[in-house]
Amino acid sequence: MKTSPLNDKHVARNAKMADFGGWLMPIEYPGGGVLAEHASVRERVGIFDVSHLGKASVVGAGALDFLNTMFTNDLNRIDNGSAQYTLLCTPDGGVVDDLIAYRNSTEDIFLVPNASNTSDVVAVLQAHAPESITVTNRHSEFAVIAVQGPLAPKVLQALGVNIEIDYMAFAHVNISGAEVILCRTGYTGELGYELLPLLADASGVWDALVVEIEKLGGLVCGLGARDTLRTEMGYPLHGHELTLEITPVQASAAWAIGWDKPSFIGSDVLQLERANKPAKKSMALKALDRGIPRGGMQVKNSAGEVVGTVTSGTFSPTLKVGIGIALVNSSVSVGEKLTIDVRGRDSQCEVVKLPFVPSHVR
Repeated sequence: MKTSPLNDKHVARNAKMADFGGWLMPIEYPGGGVLAEHASVRERVGIFDVSHLGKASVVGAGALDFLNTMFTNDLNRIDNGSAQYTLLCTPDGGVVDDLIAYRNSTEDIFLVPNASNTSDVVAVLQAHAPESITVTNRHSEFAVIAVQGPLAPKVLQALGVNIEIDYMAFAHVNISGAEVILCRTGYTGELGYELLPLLADASGVWDALVVEIEKLGGLVCGLGARDTLRTEMGYPLHGHELTLEITPVQASAAWAIGWDKPSFIGSDVLQLERANKPAKKSMALKALDRGIPRGGMQVKNSAGEVVGTVTSGTFSPTLKVGIGIALVNSSVSVGEKLTIDVRGRDSQCEVVKLPFVPSHVR
């Protein structure tokens, strides 16, 4: 199992560790755990080590045009210095991975895929790339640190980073003598940033950030809180809401598809599914009792018929109830009351609109 370049920092704090995509990563820390870490991000600020996320580059003449034939979204929609959420699909519309593409120029695109899918993404791109374009797996070259929460700008300002960037834009900044890629994005629904320092600089950047975060009452956070935060926002997680069997149209990620593009991998299938309406769709469930939805649980309608399956579920620290995302029949509608089979016991829930809590990313 691989370890983060910041692994020693987590061990020193006695973090609970677990496997994430083949990487040993912190789940939570002593002194409050997931609930306290979740609240810190929603109310103040928190820092996450997400160095397990992949890194890759696509460089060469025509790189942007090439990627537009591979990914669902349209890189022509953004300018240099902006990032974009996109997906790499299979010819039948399934999702190999969802990722963030950083547009340095039309000839230089930096990618941040999910940890366990990085090699698959790179292999697909390398197999299709013309000789003029080089696709490089750079997973082991960078760390990734997320600073999330309403006080996140104050953390950066305290370290001399006063640059103002829009949501989904990035810049190269200096923190503690290290050059860092700074992108205003995240996976929590709060205003925040993801920072990518080179591996050799990761420890110093992390330490500097932690000092400033703790001055503001913030916490070092594990991936347990990251999951409860993203679930409250309804953000998809590959392997759950997005899989090789679940298309972006079914997963309510059709907004990340450039429908006007001539073609991309899987476009014909997705266009047809869009026109005919998908048989299933991803929807949000909010518990009406003490039940907590969990991935894999069956969802039933009032007649007792199975209408879907929970793809992600958790206890919401903000709402103090169970919440979940489920892939259900397209006939299911917002406001409908459904039942979840929680280990043989029926738990009542209601279909609601996402996000579960207000977004503050902008």
